[in-house]
Amino acid sequence: MSDKKIKSMVMAAVMAALTYVATTVIKIPAPTGGYVHIGDGLVLLCGWILGPWWGGAAAGIGSMLVDLLGGYMSFVPGTLIIKGCMALVAALIVKAMKESKASYVISAVVSEVIMVAGYFVYEALALQLGMGAAAGVLANVGQGAVGLVIALVLMALLKGSKALDKLAVQW
Repeated sequence: MSDKKIKSMVMAAVMAALTYVATTVIKIPAPTGGYVHIGDGLVLLCGWILGPWWGGAAAGIGSMLVDLLGGYMSFVPGTLIIKGCMALVAALIVKAMKESKASYVISAVVSEVIMVAGYFVYEALALQLGMGAAAGVLANVGQGAVGLVIALVLMALLKGSKALDKLAVQW
């Protein structure tokens, strides 16, 4: 196995673990039975640092493990797909826009819209809540806003410290 592939796998595992920790450390209960957390910030960083495939896998797995180990079994498949798609889309937008400052903001907003819409559709269809799924939209918007700010701040700090050059996986 090549050094590049090993580095990619290790970084994906580390980012999945960090995503898990960020999601479980601070939980603000939502009226819908779920919770708001800061993990979305790490989901976005997974995509930006690791690229679409490794980042999508790390974000999806790290976030899914929170549901799996936290007793939210019905959300496991939805979280895996939704969070993985968030990181994948964030990475592709940043790359398409040549890593401009605006690309990070735009990719974060688009990714958080994917999260809000994804959970609404998942809850409405897969969990058969119908329009009752709308009750979680506001909490998800709040979570998305927090995640967006955290991701942008962390990315600015990483870029400013030049640490990103050592962490990032070439994709």
